[in-house]
Amino acid sequence: MPAPAQPTPRGRLLYTAAERERRDRSVWTLVQGVLAPVQFLVFLVSLALVLRFLFTGEGESVATTSVVIKTGFLYLIMVTGCIWEKVVFGRYLFAPAFFWEDVFSMAVLALHTAYLLALVGGWLDARALMLLALAAYAAYVINAGQFLYKLRQARLQSDLAPTRVGTGVAA
Repeated sequence: MPAPAQPTPRGRLLYTAAERERRDRSVWTLVQGVLAPVQFLVFLVSLALVLRFLFTGEGESVATTSVVIKTGFLYLIMVTGCIWEKVVFGRYLFAPAFFWEDVFSMAVLALHTAYLLALVGGWLDARALMLLALAAYAAYVINAGQFLYKLRQARLQSDLAPTRVGTGVAA
């Protein structure tokens, strides 16, 4: 017998039966499922390049380019994630099931955007830019962890779905 689903802080399952059905039918679920690991791979490569620059002073332009590419992937996954959230929950952001993940996503987005603004504006030297990128990446890792936790919750709750279809509330 599968482990019991853990309710969200408000006692609600992550998805109602209708939301789960919309999630499973949406092409945006697949898009998110593809973009998330691709973005993570881009993050790992960029992290290595940023650290290389910080430790050796070599590869500034490739490290900078990698952060810009990583930020582009972040914007892409944010926009498609908002569309996914609208399809599944009826709102583009801050659906109750993903409220805190979305709040922290805004911080991640702000840090990445600050990097781009500082880069284009020439407000920081190369080392400070890379340290800002590391701060953005640390926030990204925390946010990715939040979403992985929710993915695990969803899987556990899906295992119980046949016994609770239509309730939307944890017992």
